[in-house]
Amino acid sequence: MTEPTEPTEPPTEKPTAPADVPAPVAPPALPAPPVPAAGPRPSRRVLRAVARWTAAVLVCGGLGTGTAYGIASMERTNVPGLATEGDGRWDYPQLALPALPSGAPRPLSYGNAAGVHHADLRKLLLPVPAGATADRKLTGGWVTPGQYASEYRAEKRADITRMLRDSALRHIAARGWTMPDGTESRIYLLRFNSTAYAEGFRDDLHIGATAGLPLATAPDTDFDESWKSSGRVHDTVSYVFSEKKPSGAEHVRQAYIVSGDTVALIVHSRDGRAATERIPFQQSVILQNQLLG
Repeated sequence: MTEPTEPTEPPTEKPTAPADVPAPVAPPALPAPPVPAAGPRPSRRVLRAVARWTAAVLVCGGLGTGTAYGIASMERTNVPGLATEGDGRWDYPQLALPALPSGAPRPLSYGNAAGVHHADLRKLLLPVPAGATADRKLTGGWVTPGQYASEYRAEKRADITRMLRDSALRHIAARGWTMPDGTESRIYLLRFNSTAYAEGFRDDLHIGATAGLPLATAPDTDFDESWKSSGRVHDTVSYVFSEKKPSGAEHVRQAYIVSGDTVALIVHSRDGRAATERIPFQQSVILQNQLLG
């Protein structure tokens, strides 16, 4: 009896590629990249120096940007090195228009046909500039028609007082001061019931191509040819005059502004005639015009 034998697996044959198919060719091996030689590591001192320089550059860049922004937002005369030489302008406090009563329109707006200034007239007066001595009589409060008329020649004062009483006048506010160089300034604001009354008073004074009724301190004036109306508010009118040559010991400049229901008189006078007296006078006219606009 024969012993059973373990079954044997049939031999396996490796598959062979068809004869017409070429055997795949292995790609050539790429050379290994060279390994860089290790150099000396930078010291901690060098790294700290680089960090300090980087921080310094960033800080300087930030300061440069901030400085440029600051200069761009400043007036030219406030930038050191760019300020122009003093031209005689006075240093007024920062000006701001007073608040209006709730719902009140601006004096020259479309909703205010009468041109009424609803703000307190005293707060529309130009303030006293730096270094000036305030006038004890014209302190920025109310004054009488007689006080206003005193600016004109004696023989005309009664007529002017009567005109004011007959022209629906509401208030007169006034302020005056004297500068260290001796220049005296006086500003009067006269408010009427409407633009028509204000313009009527201007016509009564014969203001236009001439200064009309002469002031006590300037009996003869000419239209100021140097006045360019720069800074004038729209819908206001300025009449600017200067005393004729020779003006004598005192030179006087005067201006009228008509803005809605209000007429302003501005007077500057000074002993002698300085080269810069025109500049602060026109500055006062422009600023007072803007406050009334």
